[in-house]
Amino acid sequence: MLELLLCSLLTIFPDYLYRRYRQGKRLGHEITLYSVWFELRWGIITCLMLTVALITMIFYFHPSTTSATLFYRTVPIVLEITVDPIWNVVPASVADGPFTFTGHLPFPLPTSGRILEKGDVIFKLDSAKQEASLQTANRKIAEVDASMLAAQADILKAEGQLEEAKGALKQASDEIDTKRELQKRNPGIVPQRDIEKLEVAVAGRQGSVDAASASKQSAMIRVSALLPAEKASAEAALAEAQVDLDKTIIRAGVDGRVEQFALRPGDVVNPMIRSAGVLIPEGAGRSTLLAGFGQIEAQVMKVGMVAEATCISKPWTIIPMVITNVQDYIAAGQFRGGEQLVEAQQVVRPGTVLVYMEPIYQGGLEGVTPGSSCLANAYTSNHDLIASGKVGSFKSFALHVVDAVGLVHAMLLRIQALLLPIKTLVLSGH
Repeated sequence: MLELLLCSLLTIFPDYLYRRYRQGKRLGHEITLYSVWFELRWGIITCLMLTVALITMIFYFHPSTTSATLFYRTVPIVLEITVDPIWNVVPASVADGPFTFTGHLPFPLPTSGRILEKGDVIFKLDSAKQEASLQTANRKIAEVDASMLAAQADILKAEGQLEEAKGALKQASDEIDTKRELQKRNPGIVPQRDIEKLEVAVAGRQGSVDAASASKQSAMIRVSALLPAEKASAEAALAEAQVDLDKTIIRAGVDGRVEQFALRPGDVVNPMIRSAGVLIPEGAGRSTLLAGFGQIEAQVMKVGMVAEATCISKPWTIIPMVITNVQDYIAAGQFRGGEQLVEAQQVVRPGTVLVYMEPIYQGGLEGVTPGSSCLANAYTSNHDLIASGKVGSFKSFALHVVDAVGLVHAMLLRIQALLLPIKTLVLSGH
């Protein structure tokens, strides 16, 4: 309507002045309701053409959208759980609170709307199984320590057996040397059978020495390598059991507020079916406005463009914004690899160009509820190009016109902001 009125001042109104004062035709006489279409045909046709061109230029160079929202991230309150070999989730039940934690710090279950800091305890799961695993791991370490003491005693025992075997070997070796010396001096004085028995005895005593030495070496290897490895494995199992026990205590990962938390002692928590609640990070949805503009405006949207927005949760307020990022991809074109080919007709609605906006002034979004729907305009500015002197006079004038018509869209946004409560409360049927 504003565009039509503006264009009529440049087309229909001059045409009427010409008919009235140049040709002497008057309203109600020569110019009537039936003849106005013929008398002012040039002005009307020119007005329609200029209006269409002006509307096209305004909506292209100064795009607007009603798809603007203050999106925010939520953190589901779920547990880190263990799965069985077939990957079925094992549910856990909420333990009675308050309970005793490290340092004996009791705490109650939180309620919806409670403010939490990073690391605060939200709730505790039943930890009987994890505590039993931790105790088993501790017992395993104690068992390895006892085995270490027993292995050291085995080393001492093996050393004694080795010394005993060496003594027996020396005695047998001395005896056979004596027999051989006597046999050498007086042949036949020592029976050959006795010498053979002594040789067999020496070989047996040597085997006893080797066996005792091997037993000592085995005990030393058990003390130096095997048992330390077993202890390291036991300590790793203890650490794993401690981690599993710590997982039964659900803590806040970020500063934020708990919402939709309705757990009570004895409830079952399953991340595949039911989460415990939602944690909304502090400051979520209070810094960036995400807006989707038409694909035809993709070439116009640039980082640094000035924009304005008005939100339903804060009516009658225009928020100055600036575009900080323009997403290079349109979400409607994404697909996941699978067993079916992509069919282009499946994309029923064309996607939009996602734009990130931030308030120019600090606290610009204060009072706007996160998740609120907004109306947004973006304005093309050619001031730097005009001031650079790199364009001619005609193009400079055209760029001035492009920048100036943004005022029409700014007026429309303010009219929308003014009528938004009326449209929402009265004309929407509620």
